[in-house]
Amino acid sequence: MSDVTPPAPGPDPGTPEPTTPPPAGAAPPPPGYAPPPPGYAQPPPGYAPPPGYAPPPGYAYPPPGYAVGYVYVDPLAKSRMTAGLLGIFLGGFGVHRFYLGYTSIGVLQILVTIATCGIGSLWGTIEGILILAGTGITTDAEGRPLRE
Repeated sequence: MSDVTPPAPGPDPGTPEPTTPPPAGAAPPPPGYAPPPPGYAQPPPGYAPPPGYAPPPGYAYPPPGYAVGYVYVDPLAKSRMTAGLLGIFLGGFGVHRFYLGYTSIGVLQILVTIATCGIGSLWGTIEGILILAGTGITTDAEGRPLRE
């Protein structure tokens, strides 16, 4: 037999990397909080799980302001620029409303434009300007905020 001692064990590869401390003024993590595994995307601020969903055993959501360094982009969010330009150029036909999912108002805009011989198209043009200014429609029909 040889007198060679095995090397000291290093950190377990299954344990997550240590996280940075919370920003100044933020509450410390609650007892039992374990950081998510590497590569796990944090939920967006204000995220609430769907009804009937139970998180995995032992999982705790991080307190607000604790998770730093990620940007959440909703892949289904509609573009505010696209909706605004559609409203300005094709507002009389309600195209911007169809784009955002408000089909009944889009149909109503078409009918108003036809009934007023085109004067009703000002409605869609003004809505397009308000969307671009950020004071008009700010969400799509599903309630998702428009992205920049």
